[in-house]
Amino acid sequence: MDNTTSPLYIYNSLSGKKEAFKPLNPPFVGLYTCGPTVYSDVHLGNVRTFLTFDVVFRYLSYLGYKVRYVRNITDVGHLLGDAAEGEDRIEKRAKLEKLEPMEIVQKYTNGFHDTIAAFNLIPPSIEPTATGHIVEQIEMVQRILDNGYAYIVNGSVYFDVKKYAEQHKYGELSGRKIEEQLEQTRENLEGGDEKRFFADFAIWKKASPETIMKWNSPWGEGVPGWHLECSVMSTKYLGKEFDIHGGGMDLKFPHHECEIAQSVGADGVNPVKYWMHGNMLTVNGTKMSKSLDNSFLPHELISGSHPLLDKGYSAMTTRFFFLQANYRSTVDFSNEALLAAEKGYKRLMAAIKTLDNIRASDSSSVDVNKLIGDCRNSMNDDFNTPVTIAHLFDGVKMINSVADGKNTLNQPDLDRLRTHYQDFVFDILGLKDEDDAGESNVTLLDDVMHIVLDLRNQSKQNKDWATADFIRDELKKLHISIKDSKESSTWEYED
Repeated sequence: MDNTTSPLYIYNSLSGKKEAFKPLNPPFVGLYTCGPTVYSDVHLGNVRTFLTFDVVFRYLSYLGYKVRYVRNITDVGHLLGDAAEGEDRIEKRAKLEKLEPMEIVQKYTNGFHDTIAAFNLIPPSIEPTATGHIVEQIEMVQRILDNGYAYIVNGSVYFDVKKYAEQHKYGELSGRKIEEQLEQTRENLEGGDEKRFFADFAIWKKASPETIMKWNSPWGEGVPGWHLECSVMSTKYLGKEFDIHGGGMDLKFPHHECEIAQSVGADGVNPVKYWMHGNMLTVNGTKMSKSLDNSFLPHELISGSHPLLDKGYSAMTTRFFFLQANYRSTVDFSNEALLAAEKGYKRLMAAIKTLDNIRASDSSSVDVNKLIGDCRNSMNDDFNTPVTIAHLFDGVKMINSVADGKNTLNQPDLDRLRTHYQDFVFDILGLKDEDDAGESNVTLLDDVMHIVLDLRNQSKQNKDWATADFIRDELKKLHISIKDSKESSTWEYED
């Protein structure tokens, strides 16, 4: 990095301001992100969050840091949403689909991996699962008990928030004060009748007799609390103190707040130096939600099959669309915005092809170094991808002016410019040229059809013949025919 480039600043949710990035143990950086709960398909709001930290991972690596990126898989769905009834979301889905819980886990983990691959997300360094770390979770519960920050009731263990708050700042991340949460009643919170204080939360929950996924512990058969797994897995692989913890804005409270309390309660150390939170995805100005019937699954976006879409949009167009907004800002999903992103993405890819064909001159009449410095400075400003993209389009004008003969580039500047676009467009922003022979639309279509055929086969297994026939008939309109056999289904494109 040259002297004209500013240092990296990260917006820290804990302090509420941008801070100069100073890793705990340079050049090593520990990065943890909350992964999916694998009881259903991830929607585009989830994809945006994972994409945000994919860019963080990529840029830190570009700066020369040796990044260990940990992103977990939550394969136990307890204490999520249905907590008051004690029902595990994974087990609930298993009953609906008439499968074993771990079949559900595998099915939707595979689907998650297919989705993030389509959007060109780099796999994390480590992808641990909650069920693979039950022993460590039990050990952390015991440490919290030993330190006096938890209590046992009827085989369940609850974190004692009131006791913790006497010596530590519970609510420092989210800015919530305990007394401001009193409007919540004991009855509408999970385990309310057992808890000493309304804000206490389960770190180990006694399992009901009909629960399938449960484990033995010193307090009886049960399941670990939802917040516990991230405290355990982040500190196991990154140390009791590590650099960056990321996730969606919706996880700031209670999930991340509870993570801090658990780690401090168990080991006496605030685990994270920089907390980063990505904002939500909206649709035509309204929060994306399954209950509002406006959430998009990736295959609906690519195929254009969602009723709110005028057409399908590629994964790279969508990635480019997400990157045009700061990760801390909301992104509004609309046909107009996607169409504009598609045009911008194609214009950028066309300029890179033009750059590849430019011939060097004896001298340069444009300032390549300024462009490179501008892009670095914007990324160093809390990973500001929209401003970076704007600078890259300044470079597009430069490229086209050279191609038109209005300006010139000597060989060293031409080499620097080509390297710069490779670094920033492909390696840092993670875009791909979908028209390249190696990454053709045929390959993309094949990946999409794999997902579509899986969905159709699931419908047939569930005897949902109407949905299976609908998928077949809609594909027929696109000149895609399905061939069914006893073993599998295949597809072919009809000219």
